[in-house]
Amino acid sequence: MLTQRPRGTSDILPGVSEQWQRLEQAVRDTCRLYNFKEIRTPVFEHTELFARGVGETTDIVEKEMYTFTDRGDRSLTLRPEGTAGVVRAYVENKLFGSPDAVKMYYVGPMFRYEKPQKGRDRQFHQYGCEVFGSEDPGVDAEVIALNLHILDNLGVKGVTVELNSVGCSVCRPLHKKDMIERLLPVADRLCKDCQARLEKNPLRIFDCKNESCQALLKEVGAPTIAESLCDECQTHFSGVQGALDAMDVDYRLNPYLVRGLDYYTRTAWEYVVEGFSSIGGGGRYNGLVAQVGGPETPGIGFAGGMERVLMVLAEQSKEAVELPLLDLYVVGVDASGQLAAAKLLQQARKSGVSADRDYLQRSVKAQFKAADRLNARYVAVLGETEVAQGRVALKNLATGEQVDMTWADAILQVQQRGV
Repeated sequence: MLTQRPRGTSDILPGVSEQWQRLEQAVRDTCRLYNFKEIRTPVFEHTELFARGVGETTDIVEKEMYTFTDRGDRSLTLRPEGTAGVVRAYVENKLFGSPDAVKMYYVGPMFRYEKPQKGRDRQFHQYGCEVFGSEDPGVDAEVIALNLHILDNLGVKGVTVELNSVGCSVCRPLHKKDMIERLLPVADRLCKDCQARLEKNPLRIFDCKNESCQALLKEVGAPTIAESLCDECQTHFSGVQGALDAMDVDYRLNPYLVRGLDYYTRTAWEYVVEGFSSIGGGGRYNGLVAQVGGPETPGIGFAGGMERVLMVLAEQSKEAVELPLLDLYVVGVDASGQLAAAKLLQQARKSGVSADRDYLQRSVKAQFKAADRLNARYVAVLGETEVAQGRVALKNLATGEQVDMTWADAILQVQQRGV
């Protein structure tokens, strides 16, 4: 047990972690372009936040949460998703006092107890963004476009946005009533989960993966929520589509798309890549801030699955991701060279040059082989003569050219990729 990781978790090792860093950097760089600021929330929260915020009828709350009682007899839960914690932080820190819409993004681990499968671990990672304070359908379009921009920057191909509106507190009750009337006579033919959903949230039956439940919906002519939207929801949804059209963002209407969380209202969407399941999705949650204890505040956001995005990238590229090059490897020829190497390393690193050296007392030939394995751009050779003269032999491993120069000039050459 000491040498085996818990089921449903993964070690992200050197050589792979660089791919994660690239994804994280793409998220941060793109969010900066859209004027989103980073928020970091705790990895555990009071259980009630998720029970009320995510929804008691969801699979997450009913089956998948990692919940524990701490020594103060408080019920705490490892966060199964990011939005609820961000909403809590928004309310607790009174960010609703801002005169502008509040735009935030996050990156981090989430936890759900479910059957581990490819692209879905019990500890998994998401990036996402949230916007508070605006009803404008243009905000919906911007949030949808933001993740497309991230995925495009990464080189993910063939992403389709599937789009729907799931209504509001005005039109949802009418749709719920119609669903119950049509399905109640045949409720015994629904799976056990959908039998429970029928009374609490029949809209989520559309999200069931059981084929017999989907066939039954068609058999009884169950109406999609898109057929039952009130005038305000229809106007808002048309506005979202108009904004996406103006931004040249492609999308596909999917009237059966409902998402798996209870807090969604109006706009809901998923990012789909052919041959894969959804790699992310989001929606509006205009009632969630008030439900958590804040003022009535519209909100919207999305989350992307980092493991799934990286899995798609690996499948599409079929190429090994090239590791970042090491700028400089310092070779110490003898004892004096090894001591001087430590000093040169620090000078190089303080100048922004990535650098390393041998710590295993190997031969000069073995040190050069190590430089090759580390994909170093340059090797700086320090022997007794170089140390005495305060100079270094700098070799460009790509061209084979070697030049004798001062330490300062060598560092400058590496910075400028000269020699």
